[in-house]
Amino acid sequence: MNFELLIDSNASGVTLALLKNKKLLELHEERGNNNFGVGDIYLGKVKKIIPSLNAAFIDVGYEKDAFLHYLDLGPQFLTVHNYSKRTLEGKQNTSNLMYFEGKEDIPKEGKISDHLSHGQPILVQIAKEPISSKGPRLSAEVTIPGRYLVLVPFSNKVSISQKIKSEEERSRLRDLMRNVKPKNFGVIIRTVAENKKVADLEQDLNDLVNKWESLYQALKKNPTPPKRVLGEDNKTTTVLRDMLTENFSNIYLNDERLLEEVKSYVKTIAPGKENIARLHKSKMGMFEEFGIHKQIKAMFGKQVMLPSGGYLIIEHTEAMHVVDVNSGNRKAIEGASQEENAFQTNLEAAEELVRILRLRDMGGIIAVDFIDMYEKENNRKLYDFLKEAMRSDRAKHNVLPPSKFGVVEITRQRVRPETDIKTTEKCPSCGGTGEIEASVLFVELVEMQLEYLINETKEKHIALHVHPYIEAYLKKGLYSIQMKWYFKYKKWIPIRGASDYHFLAYHFFNRKGEEVIWGAK
Repeated sequence: MNFELLIDSNASGVTLALLKNKKLLELHEERGNNNFGVGDIYLGKVKKIIPSLNAAFIDVGYEKDAFLHYLDLGPQFLTVHNYSKRTLEGKQNTSNLMYFEGKEDIPKEGKISDHLSHGQPILVQIAKEPISSKGPRLSAEVTIPGRYLVLVPFSNKVSISQKIKSEEERSRLRDLMRNVKPKNFGVIIRTVAENKKVADLEQDLNDLVNKWESLYQALKKNPTPPKRVLGEDNKTTTVLRDMLTENFSNIYLNDERLLEEVKSYVKTIAPGKENIARLHKSKMGMFEEFGIHKQIKAMFGKQVMLPSGGYLIIEHTEAMHVVDVNSGNRKAIEGASQEENAFQTNLEAAEELVRILRLRDMGGIIAVDFIDMYEKENNRKLYDFLKEAMRSDRAKHNVLPPSKFGVVEITRQRVRPETDIKTTEKCPSCGGTGEIEASVLFVELVEMQLEYLINETKEKHIALHVHPYIEAYLKKGLYSIQMKWYFKYKKWIPIRGASDYHFLAYHFFNRKGEEVIWGAK
């Protein structure tokens, strides 16, 4: 497996594309305002208690109040609340929990009104980002994630990822953490900690304890709620922290400042691998050159084509997602039965579906109607294949066996808004009228502006970027329009297609990749 990460920095923010064997696997966007991300810790204020829901609404500064259920308070809520209260009042003189006395656990079936009151400050963590018309979902069980470990304050338990199978390794990690972790701090050992050196794990633990110190210092200043007291890493470092493995071959960036930040971060979490981060300069644009725009358009539509000719139809309702698998014009395997052809199409659809779930970050209930198969063994193999393919998905999920109607149900945790990229839009060329300017007039307009740039500016190199269809039109034939321009202006004008342009969009660029504006000197 070969993983690559593309980090495209632009005026509106940063877009990250994770590729596996050149195929788009995940897409993340980070805008200027990175508040209310999963993992952010806030000092909130209780706005309203709803006894019928056994829950409360908390003001964390978002336009909609956040939701906190009684079960999300955590058994050690009284201890956490006492610590934050003492710190706000200036009575807690250190972030160290060695001598901090905990309170009794709250009952599992208690009432939230027994522990919260209107206007009360409360330390909470974002568990789910705002989705649709809902505010964030909160938890009062504060944890701080790192590269190899997750720090759990007010606990002494050491937990280990179930994906680490070796009993010998599990014992090594458990004994190590019990010896080095501070008192009253629990630790969850992540999968990537397997076979890591003691020094790496200790460094990660120290970094997490330092973050706890930062949270303590922020509370000590007695801020007025709502206030963020500890922010999660930005999207770039979060993706690297959670996903960087020895399978990563390249990290491409188009921003020199961000390159140094990424190299520095990679060096701290994976010494020796910082050189995989490199600057990528492209006249076409990084996402265009790697075919990301094309893959996005292919994967985010209602109909998603399979390599063999089959396709998926994906419908999204308020309650669930529905996926229908169709064989389409898939060429049948010579000599194979209808059952075998259906089985192979279903396997291909299952593999592509797993990628779509991660790419779109689809959550909730997903009902998949595979092509009917009549042999129970084939249904079992399909189910096993789908479960195995889903193992690489970091979101919590559950896959149920096919029903008697051949429908497979998948539940998948959703902690962020689903990535929804519209692949259809009102035509920007015709404004919805169905008519556009004649192609001859369009070429005359482009040539008029080109002539101005050649004669009236000092640019020696001018390249024209257009939609791929227009590119083909301008280059068509031996004596093409591009060739005519060469003979007319004694200068070769490179023409490059960009699939993210609408049909009649065009821009001129100089050798540095800067846009040359017509009419500006």
